[in-house]
Amino acid sequence: MKILVPVKRVVDYNVKVRVKSDNTGVDIANVKMSMNPFDEIAVEEAMRLKEKGVATEVIAVSCGVAQCQETLRTAMAIGADRAILVQTDVELQPLAVAKLLKALIDKEQPGLVLLGKQAIDDDCAQTGQMLAALADLPQATFASKVEVADGKATVTREVDGGLETISVTLPAIVTVDLRLNEPRYVTLPNIMKAKKKPLDIVTPQDLGIDVSPRLKIIKVCEPPKRSAGIMVPDVSTLVDKLRNEAKVI
Repeated sequence: MKILVPVKRVVDYNVKVRVKSDNTGVDIANVKMSMNPFDEIAVEEAMRLKEKGVATEVIAVSCGVAQCQETLRTAMAIGADRAILVQTDVELQPLAVAKLLKALIDKEQPGLVLLGKQAIDDDCAQTGQMLAALADLPQATFASKVEVADGKATVTREVDGGLETISVTLPAIVTVDLRLNEPRYVTLPNIMKAKKKPLDIVTPQDLGIDVSPRLKIIKVCEPPKRSAGIMVPDVSTLVDKLRNEAKVI
């Protein structure tokens, strides 16, 4: 069984994000970029399934600029067997990514698609669900535990009320949550081995997909700075301020 793992190149989670002076977006010039943490967990889970003998091949996929090759090399250093880059300079939105992944699913015929539940840059949390709809495949989102056996995946999901366990028939789409696992440390020998693994580059045109943006970002701005707290003499004053100034009650 093949496992397809989409990975996204994002601003490193340790970096303080800066907004461009013209408010057109986030400034990524000279900023450290890395693999989306949720996608890294998906790669780790795919490797664990391969080590258990459930999967025979793990394929990492990324959509975006040429620098996404670095992210794919990281995925292969973790253990992915090969990688595919859908290279484009167009700003990709969730629907466009889902369409590109659908085309790759048709081509590669994986038994399982594992991807992060969301990316830490746009926080859309839409790609997995859109992909499941386009590919007409079962989906299990926000997975904190995944077990694969007898052509089915048993997935424990994190929901508002606690945990929910469902079973989906393979092939299926599974989006992973933070508590699924802890990704392994990437060693230098594996980084060197990853440089020799195959990395194929295709374009959206090769896949016959139109990735033109459907949405337009009007303005990006930083959240307002929080004002300092104040001390109140009694409960009645607190209630008055919550009602008349904060307007939360």
